[in-house]
Amino acid sequence: MAPAVAKFPGPDPDRPWRARTGNMSLLEHLEEFRKRLVRAALGVAVGTLIAFVFIDRIVAFVLAPSRRMLPEGTHFIYTAPGEAFSLYINIALIGGALMALPFVMYQAWRFIEPALLPKEKKFVVPFVLLTSVGSACGAAFSHYVVFPYMIAFFGTFNSPELAFMPRVEDAFDLYVKMLLGMVVVFQIPTLAFFLAKFGLVTARFLWRHTNYAILIIFIIAAVVTPSTDPWNQTIFAMPMVALYLLSIAIAWAVEPKRRE
Repeated sequence: MAPAVAKFPGPDPDRPWRARTGNMSLLEHLEEFRKRLVRAALGVAVGTLIAFVFIDRIVAFVLAPSRRMLPEGTHFIYTAPGEAFSLYINIALIGGALMALPFVMYQAWRFIEPALLPKEKKFVVPFVLLTSVGSACGAAFSHYVVFPYMIAFFGTFNSPELAFMPRVEDAFDLYVKMLLGMVVVFQIPTLAFFLAKFGLVTARFLWRHTNYAILIIFIIAAVVTPSTDPWNQTIFAMPMVALYLLSIAIAWAVEPKRRE
């Protein structure tokens, strides 16, 4: 009698990434990551070059809302020789990153695509679109609302004894932090879309926990808001509450319908 030969199951046809990446070494995974990272960096570099063409207009656009909130007769100042030049470089980089964001997110999708089911790969357009739109909306909200109100609050301490003359480098560091924070916050609908689409959360679950979500949102607003004024905290919190409610509607619209 011939000896029994052990049989091992082949690649799961529903998980093609097992065949494509199961035998990849760590160096091959790193090479794929490097390729996508280089392409994303090239996209940002192209966007930065385009931003440099219009850098004076972009700098004026970035500073305009905050400058209007400064006390009368107050201006942003710089004290180091290269401080203003550094501001121009950083603004060009941020502008280039925002312009190249759809391409960057597409490269991120291509990196994780082998680990997805065939039916999941079709979500590339919603992923790129939602992340790009959410980032643009978060940047706009930070630019027109969050940062100007913070500057206005700090300007309330201006007096004959204390002259408010914000250094442009310090102000811009705060601007970038608030910008990144709002970009992350405005990804809530994107996160809800994919969690609901993959069946990890439901609209019913999100709705039942709305009170806890609102409590957490107002705690976050109280932490990041520079003042203790409830009105300012509400200004920060309401967009997050609106995004959470929008996420519930998105989850209800896209979640798989389970009917007997």
